Amino acid sequence: MSDKDIDPTSPRMAPKREVPKIKGRELKPSTLMMGHGFDPTLSEGSLKAPIFLTSTFAFPSAADGKRHFEGITGKRPGGADGLVYSRFNAPNQEILEDRLAVWDGAEEALSFSSGMTAIAVLLLAACKAGDVIVHSGPLYAASEGFIAKTMAKYGVSFIDFPAGATREQLDEVMTRAKALAEEKGGEVPMIYLESPGNPTNALVDIEAVKEARDAHFDPDKCSIAIDNTFLGPLWQRPLDHGADLVVYSLTKYVGGHSDLVAGSVSGRKRFIDAIRMLRNTMGGICDPNTAWMLCRSLETVELRMQRAGENAEKVCEYLAKHPKVEGLGYLGMIKDARQQDIYYRHCKGAGSTFSLLLKGGEAECFRFLDALKIAKLAVSLGGTETLASHPASMTHLSVAEGRRAELGISDNLVRISIGIEDPDDLIADFEQALEQV
Repeated sequence: MSDKDIDPTSPRMAPKREVPKIKGRELKPSTLMMGHGFDPTLSEGSLKAPIFLTSTFAFPSAADGKRHFEGITGKRPGGADGLVYSRFNAPNQEILEDRLAVWDGAEEALSFSSGMTAIAVLLLAACKAGDVIVHSGPLYAASEGFIAKTMAKYGVSFIDFPAGATREQLDEVMTRAKALAEEKGGEVPMIYLESPGNPTNALVDIEAVKEARDAHFDPDKCSIAIDNTFLGPLWQRPLDHGADLVVYSLTKYVGGHSDLVAGSVSGRKRFIDAIRMLRNTMGGICDPNTAWMLCRSLETVELRMQRAGENAEKVCEYLAKHPKVEGLGYLGMIKDARQQDIYYRHCKGAGSTFSLLLKGGEAECFRFLDALKIAKLAVSLGGTETLASHPASMTHLSVAEGRRAELGISDNLVRISIGIEDPDDLIADFEQALEQV
């Protein structure tokens, strides 16, 4: 998609507000979550934003309606004035998007009805027939499947690389990708990362990826996008390390209560504009009730993630010493020097989702999972409750067995997302469950 095809404007209920400061002091995201992006005077003085349940917005006059559509169609410079239709944007979504941008230090943010909707629109907006996507591995199974199967229907190919790839390895991948794109008459419009990778917690060196991208491609034409769901928005800020776009399943830590489904993309306006244009056409924006709930959740996201992170550290200290545990994919206990280096440079915390490797295989994992009393046997992560699942037979079953082995998604791997319960109670639960293994 060329620049001339992109509508750089977005209807808003009011101009985007500057992030406030106090005597030059930049306020922290946890403070800004309490009110940024919302003006109570526009809503009868309501302290919290109401839920705007409307599909369309009234124009003050016919002339205002004409002016709005003149801006949208380009017949008048300056773009759209105000809100017109909730497929494009609405007040609750604007407030949410402004606050999401604060956490990542992004120019713009967009909300979506799910994480996979965000990923699908992101990829479709970037690619055309003949293009090649470069991506890290492992990815969430649905993400990998969308790239390998759905995008292939539209003539888009891919080349992947292991999460811990070095600059030299990345250079070789970029060279192959460029050659394949030239052969197919396309380009390399995106390098798509997931770090930590699901479910192994393997980390990608974002800085090395940026250096390799800059050496082989035009940074204004080839974006670096990263799924930051496992660590964001508290424990990793990928835009600070060279990424252009950050993707979230807001269902996870941001929503944090296992009661909603949503996604987002934030980052450089240059790339966000194209994504917004496609979202405006296809739909996929999150609904106002979900946006309102996410704004509520953002007020406590730091507290919840801190507590869950502290719990995970205590639980993993116990699990690491257990005789029936073969290993842990926990970022606070990295043994590989390359992964440890990436962690120290990129991450602000170890998170609370990790992989537990039991001695044995699927049968032992199933006995462990079936014996849990506090932790729930369920997919997803980042909620207030502790969840556990078996990726090889559940979330990643659609990945070919050989590919699963290559990515380290073994039959003895259990993915655990620690919640905010009492840590000693969680340890007691894992102890009694391990007795059944």
